[in-house]
Amino acid sequence: MHLVVYLPLLLPVVAAAAARPLADRLPPASATWLLAASAIALAGASSAVLGLLALTALVRIPLAAAIGHWSLHVVSSNDPTSLPVALAACVLLAVAGGIACRALWRRGSALIAAGRQARRLPGTGKVVITDDEAADAYTLPGWPCRIVVTSGMMRALSQPERRVLLAHERAHAAWFHYLFTTAARLAAAANPLLRPVASAVGYTVERWADERAAAITGDRPLAARAIARAALATTAAPPRRSGPAAVLGAVTRAPSMRGAGPVPRRVAALMGPPPRPRLLLLAAVVLLVAVSGVSALEAARDLHALLEYARAASTSPHPSGT
Repeated sequence: MHLVVYLPLLLPVVAAAAARPLADRLPPASATWLLAASAIALAGASSAVLGLLALTALVRIPLAAAIGHWSLHVVSSNDPTSLPVALAACVLLAVAGGIACRALWRRGSALIAAGRQARRLPGTGKVVITDDEAADAYTLPGWPCRIVVTSGMMRALSQPERRVLLAHERAHAAWFHYLFTTAARLAAAANPLLRPVASAVGYTVERWADERAAAITGDRPLAARAIARAALATTAAPPRRSGPAAVLGAVTRAPSMRGAGPVPRRVAALMGPPPRPRLLLLAAVVLLVAVSGVSALEAARDLHALLEYARAASTSPHPSGT
């Protein structure tokens, strides 16, 4: 395999550095789709490359070479990947796989538990007001999603600000924002270099909901004021979640106004005009992801060609002459 195999391992660093500028400059809905999809693609490409590098260590084991009918001499002399690098890839792949499986289990369990909690909430409406002095508001995933707002939060906001809050949470429910944040966090579990991208997705889903609330109410300064006051209310009286709701905050990063990313950035964004699409930025990110995918495919093609050559050499009557 050529040095191109290492590109998918390096490009997540570029994505991590570009995540925040993209989150700030692109429309939130576009940024969410782009960042979440990029995180999945980059994590998949980097994991595939680690698997390919690990495979180069496996084929150098005499028993594996005998089973696959590969010439050890051909593999060792033609593969530019050193054995220490291949062994390091084995370790990294095992660790990343274990962390990703653990994250998938935790998040899957939390989402299932949250769905059950949503079905057990009283009433049949989407919005449930709970008798709790602590200020809190969050969306529980389920079918359908349920919006939980405490009485403490309702008292902290004026009537117009409550409309903003409910519009914000309804946007989370309508667009299934927990799927984007869950996907990004699973990608970051598989490749820790993508953690800034996952954090950016947690921010962009909040901005997405902010923009929807501002569009529905038709008052961007009101939306900014409601977000700021909700954040202050949760700081003054922190919510006391328990059970699935408490775990869900770590899964989605988007259910409440409190844990939803830098509030000052969100307020400042609402005080200005809505961000416009930037086709050059979109194209640059798509190109970055495409390069990562093509590099992984090229590395797989090279390894396949090497193994075919090694198999042909092992069955040749004069393998030393190949």
